[in-house]
Amino acid sequence: MASKTSPRREAAAMPVAAIPPADLSFFSTLCSAGSLSAAARELGITTAAVSKHLTQMESRIGTPLLSRTTRRMSLTQEGELYLDHARRILAAIDDLQELLSASGGTASGLLRVNATLGFGRTHIAPLISSFARQHPKLQVQLQLSVNPPPLHEDAFDVCIRFGPPPDARVIARRIASNRRLLCASPAYLKRHGTPKTPAELVRHDCIGIRQGEEAYGLWRLSARRGRKTVTEAVKTRGALTTNDGEIAVNWALDGHGILMRAEWDIARFLASGRLVQVLSDWETPDADIYAVYPQRVQGTARVRQFVEHLAQAFGALTRSP
Repeated sequence: MASKTSPRREAAAMPVAAIPPADLSFFSTLCSAGSLSAAARELGITTAAVSKHLTQMESRIGTPLLSRTTRRMSLTQEGELYLDHARRILAAIDDLQELLSASGGTASGLLRVNATLGFGRTHIAPLISSFARQHPKLQVQLQLSVNPPPLHEDAFDVCIRFGPPPDARVIARRIASNRRLLCASPAYLKRHGTPKTPAELVRHDCIGIRQGEEAYGLWRLSARRGRKTVTEAVKTRGALTTNDGEIAVNWALDGHGILMRAEWDIARFLASGRLVQVLSDWETPDADIYAVYPQRVQGTARVRQFVEHLAQAFGALTRSP
């Protein structure tokens, strides 16, 4: 019986001449567009021409890359392998061109950024807008996700993460402190009272936020007691849960419960009195904001300048009264 050959081995056995460099860019554009017609519009050619190019590619390689129906298309296993390597090769070419550029200091090419949903929409997207205005030769792709992608994946140039990543293969630059506070509306505290100790939180409605890899609903609070630091872990409960920080803040403003949130997200509400800090002598674990990026892109202008742009913007924000 003939043994099965894995897609990776089949790809490794392909002759180099079977994959013209232009096919890599074409296939990456096609997959990003999501359909033959959308790719045709982006490439400025007809849908028939896109279909013909794809058929020629598959013929040269000797295997289908896409499963196509009248309504949708999806990657085959070989197509996923092809796309993964195509994007890596294209990214490496962009990196090399930028590193060898005579100007050396102009951010250009494609910058791929990942951030969490609420934080990315509220804080990162506006900074990308201002950065793009300063660098007209730059293209930026921002993807928002509930959880950050695994560090071993090569799908992004810069990922914005909470807390330093335990991985020496990437570079992590701290761009902002992230002091998280407990707060609630005056109306909620008037109805339910103000907790004096972390243990009393179990009797309160606490607004839950499902983000990252943190244990959901488990709040760890620490305080200095003489020469010792006392830490308490409280399993909170509440009727409202979300993965969007802005929504959680609005629920707290509406009096639905006690919230743990970054200081810069609630500072204006604390200043106006719409929210009141709770258990102010207790601190939460560090969750500073880091820009994380692979070592291979650290010398590129687009990554270096973008990370510096973030650091300056967040630095100004945390310094403001």
